[in-house]
Amino acid sequence: MPRISYVPMDAMTAEMRVEMERSAREGTPRPESSAVRAHCPDVFMTFTDYWDATFRKGVLDHAVKELARLYITKTTNCQFCGNQRSSTAGLPEYEVDDLLNFERSDQYDDRQKAALAYAQAIAWGEQDLDGLWSRLHAHFTEAELVELGCFVALTFGQQSWIRLLGIGHQEYDVEGIDSTAGLAPGVAR
Repeated sequence: MPRISYVPMDAMTAEMRVEMERSAREGTPRPESSAVRAHCPDVFMTFTDYWDATFRKGVLDHAVKELARLYITKTTNCQFCGNQRSSTAGLPEYEVDDLLNFERSDQYDDRQKAALAYAQAIAWGEQDLDGLWSRLHAHFTEAELVELGCFVALTFGQQSWIRLLGIGHQEYDVEGIDSTAGLAPGVAR
């Protein structure tokens, strides 16, 4: 169980319950992390709106954002986040070594590698900033870079916090909905 309790569905507003049901159906974010955020309804709704704007919607391809999320998951070692997938991104399963060593992998194209380099630089820094920005501008518009940067920053912080909370999958049931959506192979009950 998490270090901060889950808020029960009947203690949430109607708008929050709709988001919880979406989380159970689609994954990312999972109902468990949303149920913790529900202690602060304004934070819950602000996070939901920000997540929608930077991850599910926006100008950048959703699959690129999901790939960056998976990189951050692996590099921060957040098992909870690493065992979930966006059911709408359409990405194949990647080996951890390929994802963490993306520059040497043949699994990613140049644009995906640039996005992963951006995620890496946001999380851990970059020595060659001129080279990074030249590479990024060759593959992305400024609007796409803003969206991806804001999303990576959000997910890096959230995953670090969620790891600290000790949240587990399928610890929170959203009644009437199979909440296995968005779980990595082998994680579902």
